[in-house]
Amino acid sequence: MRRVAFLLSALLIAGAAAPDVAQAQSRDRQDRDRRERQQPDGEEQQRERPRGPAPLRRQPNAGPCPFVKILYDAARYVELEGGQATTSAVGYTGEIEGVTSGCAYQGDQPITVDFNVLFSLGRGPQAQGDARTYRYWIAVTERNRAVLSKEYFDLPVDFDGQRTTQIEQQQRVVIPRAEATTSGANFEILVGFDVTAEMAEFNRSGSRFRPQAGVAGAQ
Repeated sequence: MRRVAFLLSALLIAGAAAPDVAQAQSRDRQDRDRRERQQPDGEEQQRERPRGPAPLRRQPNAGPCPFVKILYDAARYVELEGGQATTSAVGYTGEIEGVTSGCAYQGDQPITVDFNVLFSLGRGPQAQGDARTYRYWIAVTERNRAVLSKEYFDLPVDFDGQRTTQIEQQQRVVIPRAEATTSGANFEILVGFDVTAEMAEFNRSGSRFRPQAGVAGAQ
């Protein structure tokens, strides 16, 4: 009974206040109309003119993006003179520091993946010359299954008297889809250096030389 009485009294209060609220709203509307009539045309146009370009509506992808990864066996490139795993035997070196990526696709469109690859490169005591062309590859795979495509790229580097340098490469991969329901999660994009069997084994063993290997004072 107390709850019903409270509701009834609240309704009575609201009903009593309704005329006052209506009168206040009417006065506000009249004041606003009077101000707009007094405002010069130039100020009215300036107020209504949009500032900057209209924001574009961003549409979400039809599904998740493909995974972009660095293949561990090919993440580093280390030349070792005579196959000796010592600092004094190091020639040219390289390491893929990381990748950042994003994708876009709608409906039955192919998946467009844009990504950046950051390389750290160096030349050790056995490196001959000031320039070197590295080679790396990008492969598209059906996730945890077969390789669908693989492409090689040259990365020319001029150390310009320096022992180490960093280069960022921008790449784009377009993946066709068999059906509109095919998700980007079905695919994987792998990145790696074009390494020899010995280099791959060296990487798999967990041994490594940083790009600044052989530089005085390097750890």
